[in-house]
Amino acid sequence: MSSILTNNGAMVALQTLKSINTDLNKAQSEISTGKSISNAKDNAAIWAISKVMETDQAAFKTMQSGLNVAEATVATARTGAEQVTDLLKEMKNLALNAGTDGFDYDKVQTDITAKMAQITSIVSGTQMNGVNLLSTNGVDGGATFTVLASLDRQVGAAATTPGTIAVASVDFEANIVGGTLTAITDRASAQTAVGDLEALIEVAVNGAAALGSSGKRIADQANFVGKLADSLDSGIGSLVDADMEEASARLQALQTQQQLGIQALSIANQAPSSIMALFR
Repeated sequence: MSSILTNNGAMVALQTLKSINTDLNKAQSEISTGKSISNAKDNAAIWAISKVMETDQAAFKTMQSGLNVAEATVATARTGAEQVTDLLKEMKNLALNAGTDGFDYDKVQTDITAKMAQITSIVSGTQMNGVNLLSTNGVDGGATFTVLASLDRQVGAAATTPGTIAVASVDFEANIVGGTLTAITDRASAQTAVGDLEALIEVAVNGAAALGSSGKRIADQANFVGKLADSLDSGIGSLVDADMEEASARLQALQTQQQLGIQALSIANQAPSSIMALFR
């Protein structure tokens, strides 16, 4: 039955054309934005997962910067500790020379006093960003430098647990500057001073080694966090990025379907006018 009031063919053609236009708009959006899921309407579950991953990725990048600064802070302290070790070795050599009769003990003691003053200056001045790991209370009035190293997210949990790296001050201020060192006035006191200096050298070497180990750990963590951030970035891309080759091919196919849909709608719209032939 033909009707001039209801054109079923045109309705079907129009619905088909609307569907094609919707798909065409989505394909064009994918090509223009580069994303197959650009908002929660596209796919709420995947969009939500990608947003959580994006926040974690941004946090890891920030943490990597913080770890790099922390590494530099510990490296500054390690450099100072190594310099203190070298000065203590020089002081030991001076004391060893004074262990033989015939040396000017006052001159030796003057040199040792000057080098200890230099050590004191190094200990008080070896700081970065207000953190001094060679002093007694050089970290906000305390003795431990705490570095945010990770954010650990449990499966199914919204909250994260922070992971930290603690670097203890080697406290050269108390253990070396405030340590025991016999004044050299004769050969016997020089020999005693050698023993004192060997004990101080051990403290300096152990402190520098501890700072070196902590610095390596922080550097390794910074490298790991950077790689983790890159992995998250790749994972986010696999979830929401558009396959540009597929999108391009789909766009061309949909453009062809759109042209055919328009043609089909045009043909369907001509059907009622053919009824006029019945009344001629």
